[in-house]
Parts: sequence; structure tokens; C-alpha cells
Amino acid sequence: MAEAIDDGKKMPLLDHLIELRKRLLYSLVALLVAFLVCFYFAADLFDFLVKPLADLLIERRAADEGSAPRLIYTALTEVFFTHVKVAFFAGAFITAPIFLTQIWLFVAPGLYRNERHAFGPFLVATPILFFIGGSLVYYVIFPLAWEFFLAFEQQADTGTLPIELEAKVNEYLSLVMKLIFAFGLCFQLPVIMTLLARVGLATSEGMAKKRKYAIVGVFVVAAIFTPPDPISQVSLALPIILLYEISIYMAKFVEKKRAQEEAAETA
Repeated sequence: MAEAIDDGKKMPLLDHLIELRKRLLYSLVALLVAFLVCFYFAADLFDFLVKPLADLLIERRAADEGSAPRLIYTALTEVFFTHVKVAFFAGAFITAPIFLTQIWLFVAPGLYRNERHAFGPFLVATPILFFIGGSLVYYVIFPLAWEFFLAFEQQADTGTLPIELEAKVNEYLSLVMKLIFAFGLCFQLPVIMTLLARVGLATSEGMAKKRKYAIVGVFVVAAIFTPPDPISQVSLALPIILLYEISIYMAKFVEKKRAQEEAAETA
């Protein structure tokens, strides 16, 4: 059996707690620093998040000669706390690799060499896949979804009143962050399924046999996490289905490698 990093030496429980406190302290300090920096740029970060909607509104209002587009707030503290949320989310995203690194440094001494080699790539893949999911929703889903909902605006006519969007600052941020996190978490599917295959809780054969149920579940999840327009739902469902297929191949690779390791140990 492979040797652990600490060469078989066991740490007392108190030492584990001290090490955990140190890792948490490093993570929280990094988060605090990132939060303060992001709070200084919170207005710019919010402008970046609102840009897909702003571009569409400016284009539509200029063509229809309607009122100038704007976001509103109805509470004195609404914009301030919105900036706090933006800074916290941005800071958490920036420091996610630091959090993962601290988790790795805490658990790695208790892992064997082959276990470290197995789990290391997943810590690298997790933030990358989350970033890909967030980029997909920002650059693809937002323009399509916002254009769909803006189609319900109507101009004033004889005997009718105009219907125009007056989006609230905090409600817009809540919707945007919900979608970004939903897509980012859904893109963790290959990591989760490969880990399950690694520990023997899932198999590539079982995942392939349950593919049709997985597809139905994917569309259910997409209907829950996305706006109620079919374009957004399909735009989330198709990448997840593709990631599910990738997970099957990753599980096959893990099973093949595990079989080779078991054969080597037997020999």
C-alpha cells in the first residue's frame, strides 16, 4: 500500500483542529481582501452584469423612441446592499481557487499517493468548469432571455397604456446571480460523476443505461433554474446532456485505470 504524505505519522485531534483553523483563517482573510477590492469596483462590476440588458434596452428604446432605459430602486439602502452582494459574489469567485487550495492542503496529508493523484485534477477542473458555465449564461443565455422578456413591452396606443420595463436593482442582481450559479453548478456534473465512479458509487454502464432518465431530469432542472422561455431551457439542457456523455467516458477511463491498478497490486 502506498505511503501517506506524513509517512504513517498520525496527527493528534488538537493538531488537526489547529490546522483546520489555520486553513480557514487564510481563506477568510483572502475573501475579506478580495471583498474590499471588489467593493471598490462594485459599481463597475454591476455595470458589467447589467450590460446585456442595457444594450437591448438602449437599442429598443432608440428604435421605438420610448423613454430612456434605467434601473430603479425603491429603498434607500437597496443600491448599497446590492453593491455589497456584488462585491461578495465577485470576491468569492476570485478566491475560490484559494479556498480549494486550502482544502487540498488540509486533506492531502491524510491521502495516499494514488489518492492525491486522483483528486488533484478535480480541484483544478472545478473552478474552470464553473467559469465556463458562468460565461455561457452571460454571453449566450442573457441576451436571448432578456430579448424574449422585452418582447412583452408594448407602445401606447389609442385607449391603451404603454408597458415598459422598470427593472429593480436588487431583483435584477438576484436573477443574474441565480442563473450564473445555476449554470456554474450544473457544469460540475463531470466532476461529481467521475468522483462517484472513482469511489465505486456509479459506473459507466449504469450511467449509460439510465441516459434517458437523465435527459428527462436535465430538462426538469433546466426548467427550474432558467427563465420560463424555451430558448434558455434548451440552452442549459443541451450542454448538461453533453457533460453527462463526457461523464460516462470519464467514468470508463477511471474504471479502466482502477482495474489496471488492482491488477498491478495483485501481481
